[in-house]
Amino acid sequence: MDFELLEEHRMLKDLVHRFVADELMPLEPMVLAHEAAGGSLALGDDERRRIDDVSRKLGLWGLDAPADIGGSDLPAVALVGVNEEIGRTLTPYTLPPDSPNLRMLMATVTERQRNAYLAPYVRGETISAIGISEPGAGSDPAAMTTRAERDGEDWILNGRKIWISRAAEADFTIVMAVTDKEKGARGGISAFLVDKGTPGFNVLRRIPMIGGAATYEIALENCRVEGWKLLGKEGQGFAPMQLRLGTRRLQMAAWSLGMAQRALDMICEFTPQRVTFGQPLSERQAIQWWIADAATKIHATRLMTYDCAWKLDEGRDVRVEISMVKAFATEMAWETVDRAMQAFGAMGMTKELPLQLMASKLRVMRIYDGPTEIHKWVIARNLLGGSRK
Repeated sequence: MDFELLEEHRMLKDLVHRFVADELMPLEPMVLAHEAAGGSLALGDDERRRIDDVSRKLGLWGLDAPADIGGSDLPAVALVGVNEEIGRTLTPYTLPPDSPNLRMLMATVTERQRNAYLAPYVRGETISAIGISEPGAGSDPAAMTTRAERDGEDWILNGRKIWISRAAEADFTIVMAVTDKEKGARGGISAFLVDKGTPGFNVLRRIPMIGGAATYEIALENCRVEGWKLLGKEGQGFAPMQLRLGTRRLQMAAWSLGMAQRALDMICEFTPQRVTFGQPLSERQAIQWWIADAATKIHATRLMTYDCAWKLDEGRDVRVEISMVKAFATEMAWETVDRAMQAFGAMGMTKELPLQLMASKLRVMRIYDGPTEIHKWVIARNLLGGSRK
């Protein structure tokens, strides 16, 4: 097996590395200062437009989108390198369009939906969100209670969704709902495209999260959705939703690699300079073991992530591998960043360094898209011969 990236994928990774170094890293002092003052992690409109212009000119939009509507149709393996580089910076920026919802749309859209939703999304003209989680439902899709019922050619949606990123600004939200209560997750869950401003689609509240991030809770109250906006086939929304979740989980693994590598680099740069009791910190065995452990686990995580991406590109069933890399990568990066904060001492606790925001981001990622414990349960269940869902 060849573990080297293809030359064009390596060149893309190098291009994104330069883009991050030249355009996103210089914005970090502003981001850190804004978060320290109690603000959110968001670029201003003018700054975002400028970054969008640069990234578009570099050809970094639509990297995994279909080529026939302006994308580059790159494989998952290439995107691992891209997202690892993006993960190195705290500047909140996503190369349009966001891959998880893109992948779900690609797998399900009709021709009409392709023109109305997918194509503008690929061109970076729209923002999307997805509503899966519900208050009290946790990670169990079988506990979903949001209902969609037919009314002539249309659907009427009722229920609540929570922990939705971008719900207030999204041009459309993919809403998961139960269309057959008896079947539940086994043929009774469907997906719907709900446009911003649709009557009955109500953003209830903005929920501040740690690290300056935010999510939203929404209520669907007799929300009428036209029949042609059923995404995919009725009752078959679970598999495309899992495709979307798997894409995000692989993305998280790559982001974790970027953060862990940066934290390790910071340890290696700082500890030879910091002298305590007559010796550089780098001469202490504890620090040396932290460095060795981090480097080893980063290497292992990188191999696991590329292996999973390669299998995904080959069309294999990677549900177990996805759970492995999501759980292992986020926990590995959390440990690495925590040890970097410990190595920096009091300075590691300040909001002047990026470490505290990295820690906050990773703490959230250990919960988002399935907490670590759920993924370990999935892995064990499969090894023990339990049924796959």
